[in-house]
Amino acid sequence: MKIGIMGAGQLGRMLGLAGIPLGLTFRFLDPAPNAPASAVGEQIVGEYDDPHVLERFADDLSLITYEFENVPMESACRLEALGKLVLPPPIALETAQDRLIEKQFFRSQGIPTPPFHPVTSYEELREAVRTVGLPAVLKTRRFGYDGKGQVVLQTEAELVPAWEALEGSPLILEGYIPFQRELSLIAVRGLQGELAFYPLVENHHREGILRLTLAPAPNLSQSLQQEAEEYGRRVLTELNYVGVLAIEFFEKEGHLIANEMAPRVHNSGHWSIEGATTSQFENHLRAILGYPLGMTTPRGHSAMINLIGSWPSPETVLAFEGAHLHLYGKPPRPRRKVGHITLTAETIEGRDALVEEIRQQHIVDF
Repeated sequence: MKIGIMGAGQLGRMLGLAGIPLGLTFRFLDPAPNAPASAVGEQIVGEYDDPHVLERFADDLSLITYEFENVPMESACRLEALGKLVLPPPIALETAQDRLIEKQFFRSQGIPTPPFHPVTSYEELREAVRTVGLPAVLKTRRFGYDGKGQVVLQTEAELVPAWEALEGSPLILEGYIPFQRELSLIAVRGLQGELAFYPLVENHHREGILRLTLAPAPNLSQSLQQEAEEYGRRVLTELNYVGVLAIEFFEKEGHLIANEMAPRVHNSGHWSIEGATTSQFENHLRAILGYPLGMTTPRGHSAMINLIGSWPSPETVLAFEGAHLHLYGKPPRPRRKVGHITLTAETIEGRDALVEEIRQQHIVDF
């Protein structure tokens, strides 16, 4: 069975690695030649919105999925018009691609969000500040990731430079939440509506980029996990979703506030390759193929450390008991995710000791 994947980055690569033992083959579409996923399947080099490229890509595929949320909605619909099953459904792309639509969707499902206000002009920015208050974050509604396309506003004096930096794109102003920590949920829904959830994980960012994930999240209460799963169930059910979905939350005073979602496998779920009974990548494939979902039970305690810009020598990393190295085949570049390390241990104390030792030895800057 041949699966088509829109995008051929590291997420596509890890989907391919998870699918090969299941007897699957893959075709990837990506405009960048020799993208990371080309190591595990055929890659067609072309633009996502080129009708002729899409026809060539779709030929003889059993179904199509994607590894990033900025696949053009029109392209996903065109592939459906060619008679191909596209999962997760294109409506999930449409919802997640625009931060305003996404926040409105969360609210419609009774899921708390930060206060927000659309911004299309400088006058509307001033109005948004009066409504939302400061501090706040001015963001592009589309295409921002890893801290790009957003400016933190602390005072009104910062409005003009922020507007000048981002004007020309539809924007949204989001109120700043004084949260205790950032958490994320990896959720899975199968073709028949069956659901599975991984434990909430705790995420640590710097410069807008995820640096460290702790799984399961420390001091995770049953009530907080249940709250996350209920919100995940609402999103998955309303969108008739099939596949893996990630929802990022802020925790404040023992409750969750939704930040954003990603209709795909997610960086904060990479720990599951070694740290869970079934990885998020295998479960995504199981879901879209209609196979039984795999168990999401964690194997002890894990940490995932992103490698940003460059990577240490493999022998240095692998000298640590419980360390697993994943390199993505990407040339080094500042702020670029080029790999990750997963650390696994039977206990929280063992996991935290591994993290601290790697930090103290300056093997990775996180």
